[in-house]
Amino acid sequence: MVAHMQGAFNEPHKRRILFIITQSELGGAQQFLVQLLSRLDKNVYECSVIAGSDGDGGLQAALPPDVPVYTTKNLKRGPSLIGDLKATVELRSAIIKERPDIVFLMSSKAGFVGSLAAKLAKLSLPNLRIAYRIGGWTFNDPWPKWKKVLYRLMERVSAGWKDIIIVNSASDLADAKKYKIQPRLAPVLIHNGIDPYRELFSHEEARVRLFDAAVKSRLARESGVGSSLFHAKAIVGTVANFYPAKDLFTFINAVDALPEGVVGIIIGDGPLSEKLENHIRERGLSRKVFLAGRLPDAYKYLPAFDVFAFSSSKEGFPWAVLEAMSAKIPVISTPVGAIPEIIKDGQNGVIVPVGIPSAMSSMIRNLLGDDQLRQELVIQAHQTILAQFSIRAMVERFENLFESLLENKDN
Repeated sequence: MVAHMQGAFNEPHKRRILFIITQSELGGAQQFLVQLLSRLDKNVYECSVIAGSDGDGGLQAALPPDVPVYTTKNLKRGPSLIGDLKATVELRSAIIKERPDIVFLMSSKAGFVGSLAAKLAKLSLPNLRIAYRIGGWTFNDPWPKWKKVLYRLMERVSAGWKDIIIVNSASDLADAKKYKIQPRLAPVLIHNGIDPYRELFSHEEARVRLFDAAVKSRLARESGVGSSLFHAKAIVGTVANFYPAKDLFTFINAVDALPEGVVGIIIGDGPLSEKLENHIRERGLSRKVFLAGRLPDAYKYLPAFDVFAFSSSKEGFPWAVLEAMSAKIPVISTPVGAIPEIIKDGQNGVIVPVGIPSAMSSMIRNLLGDDQLRQELVIQAHQTILAQFSIRAMVERFENLFESLLENKDN
């Protein structure tokens, strides 16, 4: 319970930041939080986290051990008027008790409920600053039109309760301006960053571990795939939570069109798991497309892939693409979110249209048949990570933002 976090902040001379995030599973927002809190200067910043009760607890396991993480039972991803009101009261109480300098909100639900709670808490804490980082506007998800309009309205209204909004793609920054989502200070763009020197499994170890995970899945057990997966000529892989915006059906259908001996593996899990399994069964692909489940440190398995294929219909700034480029795996992706800011088509990766399996499968064939092209792409991709998307640059920009925010006395 959030009420148990009294005393999380102990050193009054440090900058106190309370992060609030809706879910505890390791999606993009959670990975960002892990990267940031692992590298913020501990002599300057004292951080604590409140997470909603949804998710598998992967966030808690991945965060540095000296960062306290607390769970609030009422903050959940799905809409609930009563639950959201309870979450607002619960979070307001926690904020007042902990007296942070900055409340840092992450994800759409936390952005609305958390900013309302923090706005109410400012009656008791007038110097409190409210920051909101969004990794892809939810109104760009594949929702019905009325829901998109509702989410845009919620973002626009709640922006007035926030001091600053941070986006991680130029397209999201443009949407903030287009839809008049305006906090007290102008929204800012800070790209994600990654450590290009993180330790990975070797190609052989990654395949053995990944195959082991895949053959333990329900689909593989049903099909009796056994050791036949080990004889794959090539692996096309992806890493994604099983949400509609990831459009994993396009990935599966693209793999279906590939030659015998080429298999697809998806690392991840989520609410569409059963639908994806049924789709694989219905197309007779139980020996060609494998769901490996959610794996800790999924990036370590990337060397098992010959090609990384990213099929999303909506994104912010996907960590999985950065991780594949850093791991020197050739990347094929749809041009969503920040992808055009990361990948230059034909130079450090390849762009294919959204929702067209034949375009993706055709490009996979081209890459698997052209060793020189794959090598050129991965060299340029790794150079892109080193030059433009380093974790050090990302953390430095956030530290500068925190200091600027705290020095800004205009209430």
